[in-house]
Amino acid sequence: MVGRNLTEAFAADGHEVVTSLSREVDLLDYPQTAAFVKRAAPDLIVHAAGKVGGIQANVADAYGFFAANMQMGLNVVRAALEVGTPRLLNLSSSCSYPCALERPLVEDDIFAGKLEPTNEGYAIAKAATARMCAFVSRQFPGRAFKTLVPCNLYGRYDKFGEANSHMIPAVIRKLHAARLQGASRVTIWGDGLARREFLYAGDLAEMVAACVRRFDDLPEAMNIGLGHDFTVNEYYEAVARVVGYEGRFDHDLSRPVGMRRKLLDVSRQLQLGIRARRSLEEGLRETYAWYLQSDWSRR
Repeated sequence: MVGRNLTEAFAADGHEVVTSLSREVDLLDYPQTAAFVKRAAPDLIVHAAGKVGGIQANVADAYGFFAANMQMGLNVVRAALEVGTPRLLNLSSSCSYPCALERPLVEDDIFAGKLEPTNEGYAIAKAATARMCAFVSRQFPGRAFKTLVPCNLYGRYDKFGEANSHMIPAVIRKLHAARLQGASRVTIWGDGLARREFLYAGDLAEMVAACVRRFDDLPEAMNIGLGHDFTVNEYYEAVARVVGYEGRFDHDLSRPVGMRRKLLDVSRQLQLGIRARRSLEEGLRETYAWYLQSDWSRR
């Protein structure tokens, strides 16, 4: 999802973009990774690769999420350093922040507290890759390896499968099916009061492209998000309006919900004049339109 949206945004900005699919270059294999970077000889790498999934997937395979993301981060950063790439922009995750903070999360909070248990493996790997980038920038003159920390994402090219989807695509799939089946009730995990900040992936791509234009002005790490959030119940209501589902919602209090709140402080981003341009419902409408045209809607 992120890579495809980024490719479109970078091409629109006039960049020559070199991409790789996992079946073409295995980023878990260092020799393959280094050979690809050497062939491409980029002046900037954007590291957007990762093993990702929702709460169920992370809980079931904490080791796999840690190992894959840690190895990918290590290989990409090492290859960029050894090949001689001058600039790298690492896309991390807001999952790497401590889980117990009720206030908006600032960049210095990473490694400052206990992580959310439901995605701890993924979070540790993402936080460690960000720290590796900082070490390179501090230790090697002429290298600028920086990190952006996006909030939760959704949008075109997302995964909508039951086993691998995050919240918004899961809700779109669920409410779309409920409307087609004429279901009168849909169940929400937990009480629906947990708050989340979701950014449309097309907006993220445009914001990252703006960061590339302002690369020298970027700090070592910077949050990317909206700066405001909604409850899970509000996301369900917004998706229902877009999908056309008119039934009721029940709550299953036995299900895990993750962090109660995860809101980013985007002061650094706003100081650079970078902000999202779509509302929640605009992003949801674009995502749902793409979903209806994709194979996901026919599975």
